[in-house]
Amino acid sequence: MYDLTGFQRDVLYAIAGQDEPHGLAIKDELESYYETEIHHGRLYPNLDEVVDKGLVEKGKLDKRTNYYTITARGQRELEARREWEDQYVDGFDSSDE
Repeated sequence: MYDLTGFQRDVLYAIAGQDEPHGLAIKDELESYYETEIHHGRLYPNLDEVVDKGLVEKGKLDKRTNYYTITARGQRELEARREWEDQYVDGFDSSDE
């Protein structure tokens, strides 16, 4: 996961949080998070990259629409990332600010 961009990590989380989302569903989720438009020219090359790295699997719904799922390796990478994050934020209480 260390070799992914922050955007690619967010793509993984967006896919993991949905049941076989298609590209536009992933785009909508990311636009909601980023509060800005995500262009196809940014999304689809990054989707291809996480597929090429074996973190995501791409399937076909029909001739024009693909769906995406997290692979077992991708799930392990997400879990490892969460464990790494937790060592720094575990017990953090935002009400202390």
